[in-house]
Amino acid sequence: MTIKDMLVLLDNGPRVDARSSAEGASLGPATTAALELAARIGAHVTAVALAVDPIVPGFVVAPLPVEVIEQARTQAIAVADAAAAAFTAEATRLGVPHETRVSEILMGGVPEGFAAAARTTDLVVIGQDDPDHPEPMREAMIETALFEGAAPTLLVPYISRGALAFDRIMIGWDGGRTAARAVHAAMPVLHMASKLAVVMVERAGSDPGQPGADLATWLARHGLDVEVEQIEAPDIAVADALLDQAADKSFDLLVMGGYGHSRVREFLLGGATRGILASMTLPILMAH
Repeated sequence: MTIKDMLVLLDNGPRVDARSSAEGASLGPATTAALELAARIGAHVTAVALAVDPIVPGFVVAPLPVEVIEQARTQAIAVADAAAAAFTAEATRLGVPHETRVSEILMGGVPEGFAAAARTTDLVVIGQDDPDHPEPMREAMIETALFEGAAPTLLVPYISRGALAFDRIMIGWDGGRTAARAVHAAMPVLHMASKLAVVMVERAGSDPGQPGADLATWLARHGLDVEVEQIEAPDIAVADALLDQAADKSFDLLVMGGYGHSRVREFLLGGATRGILASMTLPILMAH
């Protein structure tokens, strides 16, 4: 499968306001990555900007004036519109076919439209939440893409700068279904790499033998040259071990499964996935 259609969630923080009003200003790292990748491979990009309506907390005794709530709503829509306009300008400059959508949702609500769009695309691109400019609903949108969508999700760290290389790719492998699904989904990107490594974290009770050999053989049959490595990490979390290995070996991208489950509209991320999302220093391609 090739990547012909991409879905990106735009940044809506204070940085977007400043950037969108300045001529030639750059967008957030995830949007920049999505547009540059689309220009490289000839894909269409659909950009979604969220306008999150405020909710009055239940403990507020006196109701807020309607004017205050309406002003907050109007401001949220204006910020989303500014993000969409900045995206359109950059996509046009790069010659990338595109469209934009501004989705108005309630804080804490389920973004059904985004979930539906994530089922009819080839790749979803979302930026890691920036602790200096946190955005409402960002974690919920990531969970929605992973657990409600059908496409793989490319997560871009907020510290990312410049184009994504995809030259040195590392696969975090445990032999499980989600890891296998991530590798299948990543095949178009894996063919862009000049170096590809399958890395397993050895834990107590790990299966003996040659873990990862079957995966390496399968990838080799697709014309990919793969190295297999097993690392020991008895005293640190799997997420930390994978990120340390990626940093030590200067990888550009980590491919791994997204662990967790959903329970009556409440999304629960697994420990390794949550750790990766909190500490990621390189782009992560995940599938669930």
